[in-house]
Amino acid sequence: MLARLASKRLLEIRQAFRQSPQTIRSLSTALNYVSSNLCFLASKSFDLDSTGGTCAFSDFIDLVCLFGVCVQHIDTPENNPNVPWEFNEANKPKVNEILSHYPSNYKQSAVIPLLDLAQQQHGGWLPVSAMDAVAKVVEVAPIRVYEVATFYSMFNRAKVGKYHLLVCGTTPCMIRGSREIEDALLKHLGVKRNEVTKDGLFSVGEMECMGCCVNAPMITVADYSNGSEGYTYNYYVREHHKLHYYPFSHFNEDITPKRVVEIVEALKRGEKPPHGTQNPERINCGPAGGNTTLLGEPKPPPCRDLDAC
Repeated sequence: MLARLASKRLLEIRQAFRQSPQTIRSLSTALNYVSSNLCFLASKSFDLDSTGGTCAFSDFIDLVCLFGVCVQHIDTPENNPNVPWEFNEANKPKVNEILSHYPSNYKQSAVIPLLDLAQQQHGGWLPVSAMDAVAKVVEVAPIRVYEVATFYSMFNRAKVGKYHLLVCGTTPCMIRGSREIEDALLKHLGVKRNEVTKDGLFSVGEMECMGCCVNAPMITVADYSNGSEGYTYNYYVREHHKLHYYPFSHFNEDITPKRVVEIVEALKRGEKPPHGTQNPERINCGPAGGNTTLLGEPKPPPCRDLDAC
């Protein structure tokens, strides 16, 4: 049935291109056209809108591969749908707490925080069986969870180190030397990108813009050394009228090749390097060496009296 649907739809695509001389036959146009029809096929082939429907991961991947756009999950002994996985007893109350933030008929809105919790529990990465467990909790077909987990780069679908070092690869950081930062990390740790060190402590990856371009280059350290201990939905806990922050990611800015090696060695010793800028001449995101303009109090706009507001 699937093959017939695919063949029929592929024939319709060919006919559409032949009958439309004004169609721009560029690669991007073709890919967009195929992608839209791939979505059509998926919706016709699987009951994706039914919360009780089933959509086998392998079936969907076969459909994707049919169009030559194949990013296929390959089962391994430790990562396949038959490996038992469920939220542990410590995390089950956290699951309920996450679900409490959404109406009961919109459980699927909790997919991202639940995947985050599952990843924390599993040491920093998401096996297929963990995604299936999340799908069961929010009562959707597993494909709905796969879509989210494969879209966001923050979800790791392969093993990472207890400290997953992510180097920003966006233009400002690249101009300011992020490639040299990554090279220093890989050389010091003796691994390639996305490989895990033999002791399981470190892995190195790339992440797009971390939102602090003024302090480029920067890295983030995803800390999975404590599992899901200390996890909260908003990452904040109010205790004794104070807010305590439990960070799972530490941002380090104004990084140099020498400084990034020092950070790695500090993590090996069990220390927590200071967050934020690593430039002693800079305060937060201010200019290195201090302000050169706006040295006094800014003048109020002449059109109104601010004190009267």
